[in-house]
Amino acid sequence: MARKPKKGYFVRGQFVAEGSELDEQYRRALKGGDAPSKTELKAQSAQLQALGEALLTLRPALREALALPARLEEALAELARITDFEGRRRQSQYVGKLMRQLDEEGIAAIHAALEQQRQGAAQDTLLLHAAEDWRERLAAPDAAASQAALNEWMARFAQTDAQQLRALIRQARKDRAQAAAVASAPGQGVRQGRAWRELFQLIRGMLNEERA
Repeated sequence: MARKPKKGYFVRGQFVAEGSELDEQYRRALKGGDAPSKTELKAQSAQLQALGEALLTLRPALREALALPARLEEALAELARITDFEGRRRQSQYVGKLMRQLDEEGIAAIHAALEQQRQGAAQDTLLLHAAEDWRERLAAPDAAASQAALNEWMARFAQTDAQQLRALIRQARKDRAQAAAVASAPGQGVRQGRAWRELFQLIRGMLNEERA
């Protein structure tokens, strides 16, 4: 059975199938406009759908500040509730459809909120690393190194309860030494004591206050 020939036309000896990307380019050129092609519209739709799904990852405060339309909020709440694959796919498409109704300012605000959250997460990670570094230095096995770190800390955070901090450091250094001794025994794991955790919490709290 012979194949049904494709519909189209020739331009400078090249066959252009109707509905193809090249066909759409020629049609736009004839209209003299820059209207997006079907492929471009599909890509934009997919991007907006993904952006809509990303709204579910925003912290409540950031999402509330966006003042999203009620229908979009309802659609997002339903998307978060659905667990089966096909149901989520259809609901995601609906969210993408509602996203297309937002203006450029609304879309830009969503991108800004997501970026703010990403930056905040990165800062939180840096703060945790800084707190761990301070704990290592303050509870250093070497007494002189520990005292030097304490002097530096108090110069920077004079409001710290020095008596509480010294007590935590003293106990954390004891716990660390005991944990190291236990770890040297065959088949034993390292488990730090309560003071080790409390020292970290105090350090992280002070660093958070400084950042705020």
